[in-house]
Amino acid sequence: MGRGRLFILSGPSGVGKGTLRKRALNDIKDLVYSISCTTRRPRPEEQDGVDYRFISSEDFEERVKQGAFLEYAHVHDACYGTLREDVERELSAGRDVLLEIDVQGALQVRRRVPGAVSVFVSPPSLEELEHRLRERGTEDDAKLRLRLKNAAAELRRAGEYDHVVVNGDLDEAASALRKIILDYRN
Repeated sequence: MGRGRLFILSGPSGVGKGTLRKRALNDIKDLVYSISCTTRRPRPEEQDGVDYRFISSEDFEERVKQGAFLEYAHVHDACYGTLREDVERELSAGRDVLLEIDVQGALQVRRRVPGAVSVFVSPPSLEELEHRLRERGTEDDAKLRLRLKNAAAELRRAGEYDHVVVNGDLDEAASALRKIILDYRN
């Protein structure tokens, strides 16, 4: 069995990365998700060890010092990171790995893992992204404005990715992501 391939799914907060990730994992055999660590509080629908590993800031900083992260970043008042050991174990076993990470982290991974395939998920418009974030209802107005400001900067980096998927229609976006992953396998 050959080595697996690393796929990076990235884009602004609220664009639908998590939903697309879940669809890809359900639709594509031998694709695994590397669960990121975060210092933020879980949202009501999130489960520790399924959506994220929710850890303390002290634990996170200790892992940074140990070099345990393939990538990590400070985003929206919290820290996020991907454990190098998790990714390497799956790739060595011949499984493709899907990372769902922010734009800062994606840049780090693309530098460190030649051959990683990067996919930027874009909203159809900033107005639609704002609507989605408001519907989600997880941030107050100040945090929402910060997310939108960051999203505008992140959207300018979409051209640095191997692929861009516009998530205007979920079924079309999921199909496009599935095609990208399967095309690399073939």
